[in-house]
Amino acid sequence: MTDEKKQELLRTLPSVDAVIQVEDMEALMKDFPRWFVLDCVRDTLDAKRKEILAGDAGANPASEGLTAEKVALEVGEKLRSSQRFSLKRVINATGIILHTNLGRAVLGQEVLRNVLAVGGAYSNLEYDLEAGQRGSRHSHLEDILTRLTGAEAALVVNNNAAAVLLALDTLAKDKEVIVSRGELIEIGGSFRIPDIMSKSGAQLKEVGTTNRTHLKDYASAVTDNTALLLKVHTSNYRIVGFTTEVTLEELVELGREFQIPVMEDLGSGNLTPSAGDMIIPEPTVQDKIKTGIDLITFSGDKLLGGPQAGIILGKAACVSQLAANPLARALRVDKFTIAALEATLHLYLEGGEALMRIPTMEMLSRPVEEQERKALALAVMMKDCMGEKLSVSVSRDVTQAGGGSLPAVEFPTAVAALTSTALSPEEIDERLRKAKIPILGRISQDRFLLDMRTVQEDELQEIATAVKQLAEELR
Repeated sequence: MTDEKKQELLRTLPSVDAVIQVEDMEALMKDFPRWFVLDCVRDTLDAKRKEILAGDAGANPASEGLTAEKVALEVGEKLRSSQRFSLKRVINATGIILHTNLGRAVLGQEVLRNVLAVGGAYSNLEYDLEAGQRGSRHSHLEDILTRLTGAEAALVVNNNAAAVLLALDTLAKDKEVIVSRGELIEIGGSFRIPDIMSKSGAQLKEVGTTNRTHLKDYASAVTDNTALLLKVHTSNYRIVGFTTEVTLEELVELGREFQIPVMEDLGSGNLTPSAGDMIIPEPTVQDKIKTGIDLITFSGDKLLGGPQAGIILGKAACVSQLAANPLARALRVDKFTIAALEATLHLYLEGGEALMRIPTMEMLSRPVEEQERKALALAVMMKDCMGEKLSVSVSRDVTQAGGGSLPAVEFPTAVAALTSTALSPEEIDERLRKAKIPILGRISQDRFLLDMRTVQEDELQEIATAVKQLAEELR
């Protein structure tokens, strides 16, 4: 685009006043503050001005919307879009149960009712009703956590990274922490054990090799400046083959010999050996506590199936040190997290069938036949309106737990697979992702898959409606 053409287009841009005078703008002025409308008009005109100035010889990206009426329509859409919540419900048809990008654990109805009851009224968050004086927010969870796990004491912060940071800052600031080289993990969001250790002020001391670490490696690395022996559970990957790993029992015994506390970052935090008929191939927190370990940290929103939280369990002497650290206040949990976590833990106290009321446990244990039934039902709902350009088929597949949990375990599942002669799988993905209720699936072997392991019964009709709309658009 020539400079002369650019100047010509710039002269056709309407003024702010001209846009405001458009009839449709009167209603917008009633629905939104005047200053907000004016800001949106200015921003829209500025964007068009920049678009014109950036235009090349063969393109004229802004010329179609340079009238006051068209600018007003664009402003109206932007203002209405601003009323929509950014954080919204989506349908998870990826099959990944603990999908980090989709909020990890889904909370059950009993849990949500407790959050609503606490959040919709005043509560005794930091008030001791028995004593009639100020209390501690940590007391609401400590009793139930210690009863469930056998730990002496408990503390909850806002996530597991915070729990690890608090522990290292409290117990090992400016001192050495010994860790096996094979346990220097990285999880999603670039959280790395060495980085969090550096931020805490602790000094990392690696021992062993990537695949083999022996007890003597830890023992020979101990000095007068050693403050902590740290074990990190590799919950998001596995090293197999020629390997050697020091057991937690061995490390605890070594810690006692040298009078150095031992801590494990457990990551996922599993409280039950099984979900329904499924055996969960992860150590339980209770078994870890039985070793006599000083401190354990794990997440509340992974295998535990509760809200995002960092749970710290262990010896009372260690936990009380962490609670007294000023950093604990910066990392503390709010009333909504406490309400959700307490309600989730109560289901563990009930045990048995109550565990199936925790959505994570229920989805982990769903039989593949149930997934296949749902996939067939969805296919029937969609088939009549498919047309010639869109088709659906049902097949079995496998999926994973996700969220850095159970990395070596594949779960059998069933999928409804969409294919199209007019759209690529990536285009189907984009269309459904932008539906009124966004639907997230996965792409495999040139098909867009809707995985039933993470689809709820009442979401089948919503998926069918969105796919019918897509089919109509292709006609």
